[in-house]
Order: sequence, then C-alpha cells, then structure tokens
Amino acid sequence: MPEDQMSPFLREGSLTPVLEDWCPPFPGYHFYYPSRRHRSPAFGLFVDAISYRG
Repeated sequence: MPEDQMSPFLREGSLTPVLEDWCPPFPGYHFYYPSRRHRSPAFGLFVDAISYRG
C-alpha cells in the first residue's frame, strides 16, 4: 500500500512498517494526459479521485 494512504494508521500505531529497507521512496502519482483536447468522463473521475486529499 502507498504510504500516504497508510500514514494515519502508522502515526496512531495500529500498523507497524516492516521491510523498510526494501521500500523505495514514492515520489507521487504521475499522469499522462491523452492528446485529445477533452478528456473522457471516466478519466476525469479517475484524476479527481486520485488527486483528492481529504
């Protein structure tokens, strides 16, 4: 699991990281937008969901 999704559980101590030496840093998600001018509704929903920081 990406650390940004697990960080609340790691902070509260309900999860403990293991094999930290084998976990490469995660710089974030990257998007490659299609060459079309207008994105599809499904792609728009995906971008909104993955960039939500609630």
